[in-house]
Amino acid sequence: MKRITPPLDSTQIKKLHRGERVFLSGFLYTARDQAHKRLIADLLSGKKLPFAIKGSVIYYCGPTKTPHGLAVGSCGPTTSSRMDAFTPILLRAGLCAMIGKGNRSEEVRQAVKRYRGVYFLTYAGCGALLAQYVKKTTPVTYKDLGPEAIVQLKVKDFPLIVGIDTRGRSIYNAKR
Repeated sequence: MKRITPPLDSTQIKKLHRGERVFLSGFLYTARDQAHKRLIADLLSGKKLPFAIKGSVIYYCGPTKTPHGLAVGSCGPTTSSRMDAFTPILLRAGLCAMIGKGNRSEEVRQAVKRYRGVYFLTYAGCGALLAQYVKKTTPVTYKDLGPEAIVQLKVKDFPLIVGIDTRGRSIYNAKR
């Protein structure tokens, strides 16, 4: 089992292979559909992004309300294909990794390969379990989006599976 810590670089991620299990410790950023639309609008208009995207990890997640005494509420992954239209642009801008659930489009698979990124899967339907790996949350931006706002999560040993590696090989198609 490999352990990784963001910000990620090519040295760390080129050693990862599709299907491999990984533990991530450090910081990642939640972002779903509406946050992605705003990130792309900011990028295309030349605005500075609300966090340093180079080497960052985006988790396709909208955490639920935080219960008293916990770091975060349920924080399971959302369907990654909903972000497919935005992903190549963010990878080109320096995004290193994404976390979600489900298969990605051929365009995203090729962009992961071209920009030497990585797509991770995490356990679907286990949001309460995944919340146990979150040690701290910090709101970042787009608070008006409620649970779709961008939040920085500090995680320890967050469980991942390499879905698409830097060579563009997908766990969903063993031939690639």
